[in-house]
Amino acid sequence: MTTVFAPGRVNLIGEHTDYTGGLVLPMALELGITFSGRADPERLHVVSDGHDDLDVALPLPDRTSAIAAIEPSWGRYLVAVARRLGVSPGIDGKISSTLPAGGTGLSSSTALTCAALLLLGGTGPPLELAKLARQAEIDATGVQIGLMDQAACLASRRDHALLMDCEAVTVSHVAVPESIEVLVVHSGQSRRLADSAYNDRQAACAAVEERIGPLRRATMADVDRLDDPNLRKRARHVVTENDRVMAMVEALGADDPETAGAILTAGHASLADDYEVSTPIVDRMVAALAATDGVYGARMTGGGFGGSLVALCRPGTEPPVDTWWTRARPGAGARIIEA
Repeated sequence: MTTVFAPGRVNLIGEHTDYTGGLVLPMALELGITFSGRADPERLHVVSDGHDDLDVALPLPDRTSAIAAIEPSWGRYLVAVARRLGVSPGIDGKISSTLPAGGTGLSSSTALTCAALLLLGGTGPPLELAKLARQAEIDATGVQIGLMDQAACLASRRDHALLMDCEAVTVSHVAVPESIEVLVVHSGQSRRLADSAYNDRQAACAAVEERIGPLRRATMADVDRLDDPNLRKRARHVVTENDRVMAMVEALGADDPETAGAILTAGHASLADDYEVSTPIVDRMVAALAATDGVYGARMTGGGFGGSLVALCRPGTEPPVDTWWTRARPGAGARIIEA
């Protein structure tokens, strides 16, 4: 029996920048998915607490399009990983999760994908595994996601956020000072990227880049040249968000929680106004958090359209919410915990 653990993640800053080669600053959580199993010569059979079992006979579907027919839907991630790895034999296993259920935006699907990748024998440097996990997720969902979530899941270091350059595909680790406590708060609004306008936002960025070149190297002067006001807003978010990532790295390095919080708040305004991926409920919760004594700043986190919020706070601060929330310190990346 082999057991692996893969963490969820929360993104501190750098939202909707990864798929244009931008900068991101996520951190792994200590919450995640544990996957235990042993080889099975005939099938992929996996039990998941609170969900229907996955039971798929080998050989696996030879077409990516066939993955969409797999039920239960969470099993598509496992089948996609197994197909990418060319797995034989399969696995008889069990999954448990400490991540909250219901579209929280904490990358439970990536944690599941990365756990399956390690359990089914995936090996190599973390960023190479992340690329494989990303492709498996695209196979499973049809959503053209970036590489941030998989890198955060596989390459993170305890007590550090992960600064990732998505153009160069490089990472470095940024210490999160103990004077700053991270709160993760569920909005109460579940969301699925496949049901959202995520791909539309990607298409808008692609349209921008056809006009002004790579957003990673664009300036506000470039953005201002765009005639289409909608594309101008999307581009403005990406360009300013890349700047906010580096400003956050500096604030964390200086142990400056007030500045770090202000960066979060500015990031949410950009996501709500320029990228239009927030919701009225999320906006109200962000405002309530930001007005709470001890909270330095807050914003939505993840792809948007619901999901979760992240706040930087004085240690011991409690959020004024009646939804699920947790205190978080940066955790380590996915790993085998029993072989």
